[in-house]
Amino acid sequence: MASGLHKIGVSQGDVVLLLLPNSIYYPIVLLGVMYLGAVVTPLNPLSSVGEIRKQVNDSGASFAFTIPENVKKLEPLGMPIIVVPENENGLKHESFSCFFNLIYGNFDLSQKPVIKQEDTAAILYSSGTTGASKGVVLTHRNFIAMVELFMRFQASQYEYSSSKKVYLAVVPMFHLYGLSHFAMGLLSLGSTIVVMRKFDIDEAITVIGKYNVTHFNVVPPILSALTTKAKGVKGSKLQSLRQVTCSAAPLSIGAIDDFVQAFPNVDFIQGYGMTESGGSVAHGFNTEKFHNYSSLGLLAPNMEAKVVDWNSGAFLPPGSNGEIWLRGPSIMKGYLNNEEATMSTIDKDGWLHTGDIVYFDQDGYLFLSDRLKDMIKYKGFQIAPGDLEAVLILHPEIVDAAVTSAKHGEAGEIPVAFVVKKVGSVLSTKDVIDYVAKQVAPHKKIRKVVFTDKIPRSATGKILRRQLKNYLTCKL
Repeated sequence: MASGLHKIGVSQGDVVLLLLPNSIYYPIVLLGVMYLGAVVTPLNPLSSVGEIRKQVNDSGASFAFTIPENVKKLEPLGMPIIVVPENENGLKHESFSCFFNLIYGNFDLSQKPVIKQEDTAAILYSSGTTGASKGVVLTHRNFIAMVELFMRFQASQYEYSSSKKVYLAVVPMFHLYGLSHFAMGLLSLGSTIVVMRKFDIDEAITVIGKYNVTHFNVVPPILSALTTKAKGVKGSKLQSLRQVTCSAAPLSIGAIDDFVQAFPNVDFIQGYGMTESGGSVAHGFNTEKFHNYSSLGLLAPNMEAKVVDWNSGAFLPPGSNGEIWLRGPSIMKGYLNNEEATMSTIDKDGWLHTGDIVYFDQDGYLFLSDRLKDMIKYKGFQIAPGDLEAVLILHPEIVDAAVTSAKHGEAGEIPVAFVVKKVGSVLSTKDVIDYVAKQVAPHKKIRKVVFTDKIPRSATGKILRRQLKNYLTCKL
């Protein structure tokens, strides 16, 4: 792949857009681009034309891999496009000839690029602790540390060998959770990975039985669907499962209890990480002495952490709630072209200020309590309120707008828009929801609208989202 890309003009330092769903070819494209010294920038394939254009312009992407249905979205941007098949069955179809030639062509990378560990490997987008989405710059050093973590932490958990583990890849590889696990980390262990393009609970259950899946990485909505379906599924279809890991969004105690009751013989664990941390920060495992399923686990062996008072920065002892700060070789290099945001997130001593409120118990197990962040977690996906506010404010009948989250039983959180209409406007809830839906990916759609006379703001103009959330708690 790297040799083929070099032959068609992709050079070291070029940025390549991956507008792709999960497939067996995702790791080939990802690792091929990075082997060449080029930079990957993944994006949800359901993204709108406006969202694609924004990321392309911000990241400087000059080349793209995508699926047939997205070609029309990319054509106006004027960059070379390689169309990728879903699996081997479509590989020899004429429409995929360019991709076929890349991986089967007789190319020779005559001189392998000299890549330094501090060179950029990927640009992923995250809202960070506040504001609109920003490009998270991850280096080759960050990914080396991430793979090392899998080798040291994952492989040592269980007595049976990695080669006997079969993982089901449903979480998206364009998200760091899926990318770190299925496009890099687990491949380094020699594990078998069964790839699903998109999640369907009935298909997932069939796949688990057919391929004897032992490990299933999920987000909360998938966990809930699995728990519900388990009641009507014959045990033989799911008897191969040994471990289910849930991450990417907070999980309620009720959801955990329901799952553990439905799957008493399956090891349930949670993990904790963020895009800016370059993957896993903590990873759970249960022993004979420890069965607290609500814990996010123990700190990764290559990560430092401390819990501080979020107002004073003073260090707090075990058992005390505070903001968790992180430091280690997988922490991002910074935000792309945004020195101000980088400096406010990573301090002079290298500590990443996460915005997450946690505590460690006396044995070093991590527990999540709350978030300082504005970020909304819908079915495991990050949604930056600032991105939706930027869309809303362009509506000709909207004077001001703010977006926050409301708790939701199935999705975890949903985006709710507070909207100030122009005097005399007859704008309806449906009008606002439809307007935003046309411009964003499906998971980012506004789910509720509250019309108001004024958006609460601080003296500096910052939206007071906590006031909005308090209103929702009382009214919705």
